[in-house]
Amino acid sequence: MTTATKETLGFQAEVKQLLHLMIHSLYSNKEIFLRELISNASDACDKLRFEALNNAALYGDDSELKIRVAFDKEARTITISDNGIGLSREEAIAHLGTIAKSGTKEFFTALTGDQAKDAHLIGQFGVGFYSSFIIADRVTVVSRRAGLPADQAVCWESGGEGDFSVEMVEKAGRGTDVILHLREGEDEFLNAWRLKSIIRKYSDHITLPILMAGEKWDEEKKEQVPSGEDETVNQASALWARSKSDITDEQYKEFYKHVGHDFEDPLTWVHAKVEGKQEYTQLLYIPARAPFDLWDRNARHGVKLYVKRVFIMDDAEKLMPLYLRFVRGVVDSADLPLNVSREILQESKDIEAIRNGCSRKVLSMLEALADSDEAEEKEKYAKFWGEFGKVLKEGVGEDFANKEKIAGLLRFASTHGDTPEETVSLKDYIGRMKEGQEKIYYVTAESFKAAQNSPHLEIFRKKGIEVLLLSDRVDEWVVGNLTEFDGKPLQSVAKGGLDLGKLEDEAEKQEAEKAADEYKELIEKVKTSLGERVKDVRVTHRLTDSPSCLVTEDFDVSGNLARILKAAGQKAPEVKPILEINPSHPAVQRLKYEETRFDDWAALLFEQAELAEGGQLEDPAGFVKRINDLMLALSGK
Repeated sequence: MTTATKETLGFQAEVKQLLHLMIHSLYSNKEIFLRELISNASDACDKLRFEALNNAALYGDDSELKIRVAFDKEARTITISDNGIGLSREEAIAHLGTIAKSGTKEFFTALTGDQAKDAHLIGQFGVGFYSSFIIADRVTVVSRRAGLPADQAVCWESGGEGDFSVEMVEKAGRGTDVILHLREGEDEFLNAWRLKSIIRKYSDHITLPILMAGEKWDEEKKEQVPSGEDETVNQASALWARSKSDITDEQYKEFYKHVGHDFEDPLTWVHAKVEGKQEYTQLLYIPARAPFDLWDRNARHGVKLYVKRVFIMDDAEKLMPLYLRFVRGVVDSADLPLNVSREILQESKDIEAIRNGCSRKVLSMLEALADSDEAEEKEKYAKFWGEFGKVLKEGVGEDFANKEKIAGLLRFASTHGDTPEETVSLKDYIGRMKEGQEKIYYVTAESFKAAQNSPHLEIFRKKGIEVLLLSDRVDEWVVGNLTEFDGKPLQSVAKGGLDLGKLEDEAEKQEAEKAADEYKELIEKVKTSLGERVKDVRVTHRLTDSPSCLVTEDFDVSGNLARILKAAGQKAPEVKPILEINPSHPAVQRLKYEETRFDDWAALLFEQAELAEGGQLEDPAGFVKRINDLMLALSGK
């Protein structure tokens, strides 16, 4: 027998912080500890089943996977046991003593100190095993990994303060026992009816049998006594394999909390059986809130893959495109081989068909919300958009087959609203276009305010033409891949020569031509003064109030995209802007007759246009000095 002295180790700092927050913030919903521990036990059995596909010896003489819940009134303990994959000593230290999650730092930064709000965040983050400490002041875990001998089991124990102990012990069978030593005042859980009601409420969908000691009525004692037989508490059948008519909304929601490791109800879900070339069942959920690692495109989580109800793998990322990485749920295939690997998934035509089918189903589910006439459904879509809209936008460039469908789901702020939350779809934008308007106009900027106050909007505001205000970084990617919608081209108001087509009357055209002719000499002079800083200088008819603005050619990289690339450490193509000047502005009119400080005035027109674009000046100190000198000159001092 292997012997080892007990070793005491310290928790990772984040674990200590999480434990403290959880005990105080989740106490009002303390019964969830049982759901979390049963969910972990189910995952452990699934992992054994998967590893045993290539190594059947891991089962030994115990091939019936199950979970057992027991309690001891005298010892005041509750024990949750499974005969799943188990833990080695190293795994116990790694999994029970640290949190290895992307988004951990952001999670703790987001905590507010408000217990109700923090409870939601903690639920999102997922607490799993640590929920034990909500009702227990000491937790003992005895575990033996499948394939290891009996004397290689590990005993992990902690009071949930700052440290935990580990030592090697003997355990007859593989799997894990989690023993909760209850705090004072938690004896309500030392009751078979109470535990069974929690299991049926939260864990009825678990595909493995959850066993408890059976009870019978003793007429003489007038109480329930052990019957000597085990009782299966849950239905122990795959929820997704049942008929939809047999599943309540509550059961769907509880299954989501298990598969999505979330505390909140999902926003919506779809459950369908697909038959034809490929036969598979999909049960897919949209969460109510974005996970903390939503922006980690390498994070693998979301959809679990089953084959003929046998668990194959967690986080089967090939079942869902990256832009739908927020989707949770299960896919159960009737066609894939049981020994399917990640490598096989890469090249499988069946997987490609399932992935396409799942993508279409999720997009159709979102369309149903977005296009619904019911206020509640529309509100759900607005909530979805607030949480996941930026990620969905990635699909415009990633999923060519569904580009039009995705474009129809996009929402944008516009000049018809006052806040970024007031959004419009491209379909609704087209529906309220001005008579004679042939293009969908947009402006990109680093923030909503910058977009809203862009000088490029002045002529559009004057004519009452709606312009989309795009301020998410991903929007440059969207307009780079979406050139038209429903036959209407998308046009940046800051690119190319502005052509309003039928929206521009003949008198305006003649006035613009006259101004261009009248200011021809001044334009050449400004162009010479600015030299290499500009590609060209011309008279504008975009502006009504501002003296100048910068534009780029239709196929050049926009100034906003160039700044985004630079901030990301990438090299942006060198593009010189075109300076457009407003002949009706007093500053431009003064410049026409300026002799002594012409270069300063010309530089000022360029630099203030650059600032209005959200750009950074090459020489901010020079700009300030120029402003001061010109102000003093104008004041006569």
